[in-house]
Amino acid sequence: MKSLKTRHSSGYIEIFVKILKLSAPFVSSPLTYLCNKSLSSGISPIGLKFSIAKPVFKNGDRLDISDFRPVSLLTSFSKVFEKVTYAGVYRRMSQFSVLVNEQYGFRSKTLQKKISLIN
Repeated sequence: MKSLKTRHSSGYIEIFVKILKLSAPFVSSPLTYLCNKSLSSGISPIGLKFSIAKPVFKNGDRLDISDFRPVSLLTSFSKVFEKVTYAGVYRRMSQFSVLVNEQYGFRSKTLQKKISLIN
């Protein structure tokens, strides 16, 4: 929860990341339980599957709908689940050497630099 950026939206339930961070001592234990239960069962809580889709202008003509792209605004809890899931999957993939050096687009900048030095 500490790594979440506070400037992001709250999603449809309107619990902002700042509030989630302040309440971390109280919600971290139940949230950890839910994350572990979700990962072990392979079932994601239904409330985390909803988002608000907003159009964001890319470039060009503001009257042309093709010059916009959709952005999904997730809830703060969805962001926590996303980070936990990413960390678990990434750790397993690294542990079993599933990823090749050429697949580095979603890795951290530090890791990308190390890989580019190897190639």
